[in-house]
Amino acid sequence: MVKGKVIRFDAVRGYGFVAPDDGGEDVFIHVNDLDVDKHLISTGAIVEFDIEEGDRGPKASRARLVERGASERPVGGGYSGGEEGDCDILTAKEYRDEVTEALLNAAPTMTAEQIVRVRQRLIQLAGNHGWVES
Repeated sequence: MVKGKVIRFDAVRGYGFVAPDDGGEDVFIHVNDLDVDKHLISTGAIVEFDIEEGDRGPKASRARLVERGASERPVGGGYSGGEEGDCDILTAKEYRDEVTEALLNAAPTMTAEQIVRVRQRLIQLAGNHGWVES
């Protein structure tokens, strides 16, 4: 089993993403693959799960709750309030998490595969411009 932190979970839509502790690509998680009530899963929760290769990329199965998380994730990075043009530089992981949240909110009908592809391209773009730390 793999352990990871829930970076986004929408109980209404029944899916979200988990960042594995050992790194790598975020894993899609669906309500049907939870061994616990979906209302116990929230951003920041620690879960253990098996990884399967789904039709659209890695997917969690037999997920169980290890530790409850906060109901809302604080928004990281963004404008620092300093001089004009100053802003916090995010790590690639922080940026990826922010992009995932934005994509899920802006286009909830996107598939996990589409989200992963768009997110990878945006992270590459951000890296090329120095918007994220390596």
